[in-house]
Amino acid sequence: MIKTILVPQDGSAFGTAALDYSMWLSKKFGAVLAGVHVVDVVSLEGPFLHDISGSLGFEPFLNFSTRVREAMEARGKTILSAFEDACKENDATCESQITFGIVANEITEKAKLADLVVIGRRGVNAKFEYGLLGSTTESVLRRSPKPVLIVPEHFTEPTNPLLAYDGSPSASRAMHSAAEWVKTLDLTLTVLTVSAAEDEALLAEAAAYLKPYDIKARFVHRKGDAPIVIENYYKENGHDLLFMGSSHHSRLVEMVLGSTTEHVMRTVKGPFFLER
Repeated sequence: MIKTILVPQDGSAFGTAALDYSMWLSKKFGAVLAGVHVVDVVSLEGPFLHDISGSLGFEPFLNFSTRVREAMEARGKTILSAFEDACKENDATCESQITFGIVANEITEKAKLADLVVIGRRGVNAKFEYGLLGSTTESVLRRSPKPVLIVPEHFTEPTNPLLAYDGSPSASRAMHSAAEWVKTLDLTLTVLTVSAAEDEALLAEAAAYLKPYDIKARFVHRKGDAPIVIENYYKENGHDLLFMGSSHHSRLVEMVLGSTTEHVMRTVKGPFFLER
């Protein structure tokens, strides 16, 4: 069960959406929200700022970085204050912390003490990034020791969840989470399996696992290329929450999520739950 939700906050619209989804989950699961804002040391100590400080005539360079650090820390405190106010308004139990470091590293470190990480699909620098995922979000996905829920820019309460199941250990863990969620949220879960031939074994396996949960579930098998089939089925059937396990086949876990996972997480725009 989910008892602690880590919610990175950066002051962006995606960060606000992550908080909205987290507060919704907090009410359903009775979870504590752990807000964290990371002051990015790369911004403080990277060569770009050192070059700027020199061009502006600040000497020594450290003096400029100190001023930037103070400004960024003050901004972080303001963001976390807004986080705490929002939690109070929604009767959500919360705690917050400001930390310094490389953003993705700090988030994955804090994730060790959480049950779930909820993070925006992109961050405060969204307009400067390409693709559907921000660099920090993608790094957290690859390295988080706990499940990650990636959320879009605006909150919409999910009503039609889909589990993509391939029989892998991570997919089995995702199925466990999906079962806990739909039972708590009183939703119907669709389980989708994809293979090149007619193969009902995986669906039978999923049905047997889910039976003790006494949840509403439907089971669907499709033939074809898994990434494309999952993407199309999700969109064509109005799903608004996807559960998946990382489909990697490599020991380089931090570098490789798997072709199916990579494709789907870039093409499905709704909330995306990934189990490692």
